This record gives sequence, structure tokens and C-alpha cells, in this order.
Amino acid sequence: MDWLTTVDHKKIGILYLLAGGFFFLVGGLEAILIRIQLAFPDQHIFIGDSFNQLTTMHGTTMIFFAAMPVIFAFMNAIVPLQIGARDVAFPFVNSLGFWLFFAGGILMNTSWFLGGAPDAGWTGYAPLSTILDTGWGQTIENNLQGTDFYVLGLQIAGIGTLIGGINFLVTIINMRAPGLTYMRLPMFTWTAFITSGLIVLAFPAITVALVELMFDRVFGGAFFDAARGGNNVLWEHLFWIFGHPEVYILILPAFGIISEIVSTFSKKRLFGYSSMVFATVLIGFLGFMVWVHHMFTAGLGPVANSIFAIATMAIAVPTGVKIFNWLFTLWGGQIRFTTANIFATAFIPTFVMGGTTGVMLAIPAADFQYHDTYFVVAHFHYVIVGGLVLGLFAGLYYWWPKMFGRMLGEGLGKLHFWLFFIGFHLTFFPQHFLGLMGMPRRVFTYQPGHDLEVGNLVSTVGAFLMGIGTLVFLINIIATQRKPKTALADPWDGRTLEWAIPSPAPEYNFKQTPLVRGLDALWKEKMAGNKEMTPAEPVGSIHMPSASILPLVMSVGLFIAGFGFMYKNYYVAAAGIIVTFIAMFLRSVYDDHGWHIEPEELEDDKGGRA
Repeated sequence: MDWLTTVDHKKIGILYLLAGGFFFLVGGLEAILIRIQLAFPDQHIFIGDSFNQLTTMHGTTMIFFAAMPVIFAFMNAIVPLQIGARDVAFPFVNSLGFWLFFAGGILMNTSWFLGGAPDAGWTGYAPLSTILDTGWGQTIENNLQGTDFYVLGLQIAGIGTLIGGINFLVTIINMRAPGLTYMRLPMFTWTAFITSGLIVLAFPAITVALVELMFDRVFGGAFFDAARGGNNVLWEHLFWIFGHPEVYILILPAFGIISEIVSTFSKKRLFGYSSMVFATVLIGFLGFMVWVHHMFTAGLGPVANSIFAIATMAIAVPTGVKIFNWLFTLWGGQIRFTTANIFATAFIPTFVMGGTTGVMLAIPAADFQYHDTYFVVAHFHYVIVGGLVLGLFAGLYYWWPKMFGRMLGEGLGKLHFWLFFIGFHLTFFPQHFLGLMGMPRRVFTYQPGHDLEVGNLVSTVGAFLMGIGTLVFLINIIATQRKPKTALADPWDGRTLEWAIPSPAPEYNFKQTPLVRGLDALWKEKMAGNKEMTPAEPVGSIHMPSASILPLVMSVGLFIAGFGFMYKNYYVAAAGIIVTFIAMFLRSVYDDHGWHIEPEELEDDKGGRA
């Protein structure tokens, strides 16, 4: 029950990690099924609607229900610790954000068991996504009712992500420890800050798009129906105004993780800290200016294409700054190749490969040739898997002791790395050439005799290796959980504030709010010969928020309402919304001031002291 009612940011971080890990396994299984179908030419295992459902669910699940929650897991578990805060700004809202995301993810994945999953692609392009079925389980032109699950599942989950972004924006602005100026923030917190800003600005676009799509599908609207005055291209604009910043919402936190790890395991201050900050801000800004590069072939004209091509290429400049700064940080450092660090250093060349093909795709004339081929599939997997997923694995090995109080096994960790890393390149490197040879994306088969056999078979073997690597990681987790909590407070000789408190962190985080006296606050104290942070306040009573079941109840209400809208049973939809409103009303009228931990209750021996 504690886990259902918790508003503790650290526990919510673990909930995000568990849920994101579950969806990662689901999305990974879907990917392997896709690769099984494509391993040999002219196979008939998953064809037609089945293949379309697999590709749609794989993309949607990985982006919205696996990558995003794992990023939020780190933001919850680490950001308040790095800024010396005892909690996030709105603990109740934080819990609500998780349960809304989880409700949306479950709702969408129930589609597999209730008539058919979405099959219009993870981008949900109109008019594919606006085609309506005539009845439950019946199809018209390759489309099942599954798209309703897509619309309502993403809608509910998106609300959770949006309020989560607002929460972290407010937390980082208002709850930093004394002395922790913006130019002293750890890089992961900086990237979480910019990511939160991107979420606040980008998610309303997809929310509007999904509401309009819901009106088209459920209430007979015509936003995207050209025959009735709508516009299909409107969906593309709205989707990519959200969709391209989403790439940076995903990759910027990975940049932050890499910055923390290469600095710690090189035993050096991050090279060019100020330029890293400005590069992060610039990447976030430019990320909003380039959505049209997904639409070069939509017929917007040479002027529009040229402007957005130049803006896209400009992103390579701040990204290059980051790459060189990581290399200069490693250069001459006392490098320790722990599992976290080998994931981090492997990230650098892999992401550069993804970035290079991104510049190639930014040339409109070339994009006309690459568009909708496997070259694009290879590119974005090099960015998202080679960049984001390697970064997330690095972060998991790095912060696991702080989150769980246990050290992940290094031997199994390195086995996991090599299986996953080799498998990744086997999977996606041949896809560049498959694309250049003309293999289109989203096809469920190909004919023999077109030189596509070897590349597809190697790609499938690589996918299995990645799957085996992930299983090794799960074995590592299980083996680690069987050990006692013996992780040291600072097992890596870290530089930032989260390593100043015990592992795992006490529920109040810091017994005394720390006084930050420079960049790499903990390292500065270590160099001054201090064994702990200088406190900014005397030991006193610590205010804590009360646990609440209401976030879960609100999410269950919207979950029920989602099914009501899909089945067009408006009594059920109304009942679900009423449940949500009653929970909101109770939250509004019940005056809960939380509770306090008194000084004599603090864990003296475990150091909640800053």
C-alpha cells in the first residue's frame, strides 16, 4: 500500500523505473518479432495488420512508455539530491504524473487483448489514423479500433508527463540549496531543467493534436478530413512540433548523464562547463526550430525546406561542443573503466555516427532519396538507442547504489555491455546500406534476389544479441537484490551533492540543507579537507508531505473514462470523469499540512547530515 500512496520523489523514481523497464521489455519483444519476420525474404509470420501493429506499438511504447519514464526515474531520484532539496516542489502532483503515465501505458497496451493494437504507425499520420471501423473487431482498409487506444492512451499519459515537466521546472528554479547558482548546477540537473522546459512547450502541441484526432474519431469531427474542409498536413505539423523537441527531451538528459560520468571516472572537472551549459540551452532552442525537416517531402517548397535545413545543420555546432568537451574531459584523466564509464565512452562515437547521418538527412535534396527507407530507421536508432539507451544504461550503473543501496555486479555489467553494444551495431549498421539499396521502411517482407538477405539476417542476429544482453542485465539486478544494502554513500568518489548523503538516501534527503561553495560542490569540500558538506542551517524539524491515494484514484477515473469513450459508452465515460472530479474535490477541500520529522528522530549514525 505504501507504494500506491507514496509521494516520496525517490520512491516515485523507482516506480517510474519499474514501469519504464517493463514497457522497455514489451517494446523490445515487439522489436524482436519484427526482426524475426524480416530475417529472411518472403516470410509469412507477421504480415499485414499484424506487422503494422507491431511497428506501431514498438515505436510508441519505446518513445512514450519506456524512454520517457526512465528519464523521469532519474529526474525524480537524482535531481532533488543534486540541488540539495528535501523534495520536489509539488509531491502530490509528482505522484499524479506517474499514475497518469502508467494508466495511459496500460490502457494502450490492453489493445493487444481487446480487438487489435493501433496500426497507423507511431506517428499516427492522418488520414491513416482517422479511418473509422464499422464495429468492434471489424476492419476497414487496414485499420482497427486500436487507434482509439493510441489516442486516449497517449492523451492520458501525456497529461502526466506535462505536469511532471512543470514540477521539475519549478523545483529547479525555487528549491536549490544556498549558493547553488545556475552556473554551479550539475550538468544532469541542467539538462533536466532544459528538458522540463521543452516538455512544457512541446507537449501542448501533441495534446491539441490528439484532442482533434479524438474528435474526428469519436465525435465525427473533420480536423483532418480534407473532403470536409480539414487538412491532413495539419496533423504532421502538430505532431512534429512536438515530435522533434521530443528527440531532445530524450537525448539531453543522456547528455547530462554522460557529463556526470566522464567527469567522475576521469577524476577531472568537466571540461568547458560554461560552454556545455550554453550548448545545452542552444540545442533546446534549436530543437524547436527544425520540425519541418521531417516534412521535406510534404511539398512545403524550396524556401521553407532551405530555412529548416540550415537550422537543422546548425544543431551540429553545440552538439560538437559537447562531444569535444567530453573527449577533453577524458584526455589526461585518471580514467576508470567501470561499467558505467564504458557505456558512457561507447556512447560518444555511437552518437556521433547517428548525428552524422542526421546532417545527411538535413539536406533536402538528399532527404528526398533517403526518405522512408531503412537509412532513416538506422539513423534514428543510432540516435535513440546508440545515444539515449546507452546513456540510460550508464546512468543505471552509476546511480543504482544511490537509488537502491546496492552495487550492480561489474562482471555481469561488462558482459551486458559487450552483448548489447555488439548487438546494437550488428542490428543497425547494416540498415544504412539496406536503405541505400532501396529497402523501404514499414514493409513486412521483401523479395529474394535483391541483395537484401544478408543485411536483414545480420540485423536480426544483432537484435537477438541485444535481447540476450538485456537478459544479462535483468540477471544482474536479481543477483544484486539478493545482497544486503551495503553500498557506500560515495562509492565512485563522486563530485556532486547526491554522493554526500547515505545510499539509499533517507526519506528527508538532507538532515541539514547544504551550503554550496562552488561548482562540483562535494568535490570542493573534499579538496578543502572536509569530510562532509558545510551545512547552511542548524538541525531542526523537517517538514514532510503526507501520502495520498488520490493520485491513483484520479488516474483510475481517467482510465475508466478512456474505455468509455473508446466503446462509445458515455455513461461509463461520465462515471470515470466523475470519479476523477470527486478525487480532485476531496484534494481541494481537505486541508493537509503534512507532518514533521523531529531532530531526535533523525538518523545520527547514517548521516542525513549534509
